[in-house]
Amino acid sequence: MNILHITTSVRGDASESTRVTQQIVDKLTAANPGATVVRRDFGAQPHPLLDGPAVSALFTPLEQRSAEQAARVALDDALIAEAQAADVIVLGAPMYNFAMPVQLKSWFDAVARAGVTFRYTETGPEGLLKNKKVYVAASRGGVYEESTDPQVPQMRTLLNFLGLNDHTFIYSSGMAMGPEAVSRGQDAANAAIEAALA
Repeated sequence: MNILHITTSVRGDASESTRVTQQIVDKLTAANPGATVVRRDFGAQPHPLLDGPAVSALFTPLEQRSAEQAARVALDDALIAEAQAADVIVLGAPMYNFAMPVQLKSWFDAVARAGVTFRYTETGPEGLLKNKKVYVAASRGGVYEESTDPQVPQMRTLLNFLGLNDHTFIYSSGMAMGPEAVSRGQDAANAAIEAALA
C-alpha cells in the first residue's frame, strides 16, 4: 500500500486536522505493515501558487520551455506522480474563512491537469485518478450542518472531478467554541476514524 499524507494547516503541532490525518495514517500503517508513506506538509512548505508564469509554463510546449519554466512544471509533475502512485490519500483540510486553505487549493491546482489527471469526453469530464481511497480530515472552528457547510461541497466536486470518488470525511467540529466543544469534536473525530478504518 502506498499512502500519500498531505497536511495543509499553518498551525504546526497545534493543528487538529494534522492530528487526525496522523491518526488515520497510523491506523493504516498498523494494518498494512509494508505500507510506504509519502508526506507533504504544505503548511510548513507551501507549494507555489498557480500564477501567470506557471500557467504560461504549462501551456508552453515541452521543447520550447525555458529552464525556469521546466523547473516550475516539474514541481507540479512531482505532485501528480505522487497522487498517481498512491493507493490511499489522506488530506488535512482545516477550514479557513469558510473555505479550504490556500495551501490545499494549491495542491488541487497543481494536480488537476487536462489529459493527465482528467480529460474531457463527449459525455463530459472524466477523472483519471481512479481506484484510490481518500480520507479527508476536516477541522473547523464552528459546527455546520451538511446543507450549510461552505467548504465540503467544493472539495467533493474537486475530488470527484479527478476521479477520486471514494472519499470519507472525518469531521472535528467546534474547535473554536471552548474546551468542552473541542473535547466533543475530537471524540467524534476519533470515533469516526475507528468506524471508517475498522
